[in-house]
Amino acid sequence: MMICGNIFSVCDLCSQGLFGVPELRSPSGFQVATKAALKNTEELVKKACSCSPGVETVEAFDQLSDGLCKVADLADFVKVAHPDSGFREAAERTCVEIGTVVEKLNTNVELCKSLKKLLDNSDVVAKLDPDSRRVAELFMFDFEISGIHLDDELRKKAVALHVKLLDLNNEFLVGSHMPNRIARSAIPEHLHLHFASEGSFIQVGGLHADSPDDLVREIAYRIYLYPNADIMECLEELLKCRYKLAKLVGYESYGHRALKGTMAKTPGYWGSSFFELMPWDHPYLSGVLRAERYNIEPSLYSPYLSLGSCMEGLNNLFTQLYGVSLMSEPPRAGEVWSDDVRKLAVVHETEGLLGYIYCDFFHRADKPHQDCHFTIRGGRWCQETGQYQLPVVVLMLSLPLPTKSAPTLLTPGMMENLFHEMGHAMHSMLGRTRYQHVTGTRCATDFAEVPSILMEYFATDYRVISQFARHYETGQIFYAVLDQLYHSAPQNRSTTEILKEMQQKFYGLPYTPNTAWQLRFSHLIGYGAKYYSYLMSRAVASMVWKQCFVQDPLNRDMGERYRQEMLAHGGAKEPMLMVEGNTSHMIVI
Repeated sequence: MMICGNIFSVCDLCSQGLFGVPELRSPSGFQVATKAALKNTEELVKKACSCSPGVETVEAFDQLSDGLCKVADLADFVKVAHPDSGFREAAERTCVEIGTVVEKLNTNVELCKSLKKLLDNSDVVAKLDPDSRRVAELFMFDFEISGIHLDDELRKKAVALHVKLLDLNNEFLVGSHMPNRIARSAIPEHLHLHFASEGSFIQVGGLHADSPDDLVREIAYRIYLYPNADIMECLEELLKCRYKLAKLVGYESYGHRALKGTMAKTPGYWGSSFFELMPWDHPYLSGVLRAERYNIEPSLYSPYLSLGSCMEGLNNLFTQLYGVSLMSEPPRAGEVWSDDVRKLAVVHETEGLLGYIYCDFFHRADKPHQDCHFTIRGGRWCQETGQYQLPVVVLMLSLPLPTKSAPTLLTPGMMENLFHEMGHAMHSMLGRTRYQHVTGTRCATDFAEVPSILMEYFATDYRVISQFARHYETGQIFYAVLDQLYHSAPQNRSTTEILKEMQQKFYGLPYTPNTAWQLRFSHLIGYGAKYYSYLMSRAVASMVWKQCFVQDPLNRDMGERYRQEMLAHGGAKEPMLMVEGNTSHMIVI
């Protein structure tokens, strides 16, 4: 049975269709792919239930997971990013259909019995390799948090709640990206040009956080975040549904259920105090803080941070740290969903092709204003074919399009976000796991952000920046801008004093005496900063940076050590063990 050949086989990558999947030349192809995946699922469920206890059981479960994820993950991306509404709607139907099947499988008693038969046999477990044992335990964990221990009636109720959550999640996601409107007459006429127009209305589709005009930021904040009664009701119902599910399967709250498999284990509550600052000012002033740290005017540094230069910088960094190159590869007709999407082959100097990254970087109509990493296909070893299934991911940003006179120029915040998302992508590429269930970023949430946050440190280190920052017109290197770091206009206080105050006021982070991280320290801004997992990941990333890279951010030995100890395992090893292996320190939370 050719499990790896159902979708994304080696020959498929040479075919037309989204991501090289021949069925996906049109929206109707999603139904074809879904039908094939579900038929394959039926066969694999029989196989998993009939296996003799051993590694074959784990492999069957992973094949089952892989077959569903290859369709569901692809659809999960297409439903939010494809410019064609027909593709988006077809992908959404696939997500719901496969999601429903997954929830039923998570409460399938016969499947669970097969896995339990393996894990209850100490002699068999002792013969399993560490990865297989870990994956078996993770699959059992999925059964447990889904309510496998409940009676038939309550299990059906749990599945129904899961299915309801799938619908609520979709409804909320769609609503959260919808713009809000206000009558043109309601705001000053001279500000109309800052917003999109729709007849007699002004349409606000974002916070305009980068605008230097505080009134524009305030108007955008008040209008864009004005409560929508339908979405508010959806969110309230979603939270109630999550709570009901958690209580039904035996947890104190949904937070307790969600965090059980993380480094934190149980919910943590993060408090912070802020000085008097309007909420619409925070994202903008974060950028101002960055400029104050560098003491450079935006007009000075932006021409040095073209998208092309930053991508060249990432390529050089990965080459020096891991021996990995990012090589542009022309996509075939129908393979990408927009003409400005770029395909990168990730190639190791001795190991060869590691996987593919699709770069969907530019703003377009109906595209969410969010920076995201999507796993399209996870890597795994295919025992059936004797080949490694290469990972495929998408990086989605919302960068401004280039103009006739200039390429896309990035702000420091945009550059940090680019490096952040590329950190996720390289985790997916370098996590060469045996099992798809733990490939790359498929690990504990509060560990998954560590590689991406660590990349922010590289993005703000002058030794890294000076390797690639060149003026897009003159080719002049960044020395002139670096000079500004040391020869800026005098201030009434030191940059360390500014850093100390801003850390305390903006981020609630304690300042460490006798340190000066101005050129190296990465900020808690924007993306995910309010979530505990991001904060925990930042703490771990800080440890890794100080332990491995602060002295030399381009050190190959440290790059290899970091790859082998933390990136290569994906989720196949306990996060704390990976951190301790890399830093040689016992971690206590």
